[in-house]
Amino acid sequence: MNTATAVRVAQALPGQARRVRTYRRSGPKGAGRWPGSRFLAGLAMLFLLATAQANEDDIMGFIVDNSISNIGHEFYRYFSERLRDTSKLDFNLVVRERPSARWGSLVWVEYEGRVLYRSFLAPNTAQLQPVAYQAADQILEEISRQKLENLLYDTFDMERDEL
Repeated sequence: MNTATAVRVAQALPGQARRVRTYRRSGPKGAGRWPGSRFLAGLAMLFLLATAQANEDDIMGFIVDNSISNIGHEFYRYFSERLRDTSKLDFNLVVRERPSARWGSLVWVEYEGRVLYRSFLAPNTAQLQPVAYQAADQILEEISRQKLENLLYDTFDMERDEL
């Protein structure tokens, strides 16, 4: 029954057992199925995957908090507050921290795998807001400078990741 569809109809006559009749609707071989439908389905799936991967690269505006201590979290809070207030966030950043009981915390900010800002923060949290605001301003200047350099840099024969 490859090309035909079977339809079963149950009929019951009064006082008799049910009789089941099978009717077949047939058509030409492969009716309702285009010969290249699997190819087109595969091509559509490939197109959707390519589109999804291209959209994955366009997600911007994340500031990831990889800090550990209270000082690092406060720095991240002030830092991200300043960035959100002063820019449209068309980039991603990672704030990392290495705490130390003796010297405070080493905090650094990464942009595209490169360290843009690194500083030791004292355990005194009263002076943390101005330091975080200054770091945010400094990073905005550095990111805009790097974007301008990338636009003016000649990469005719090399990809960006080969530089």
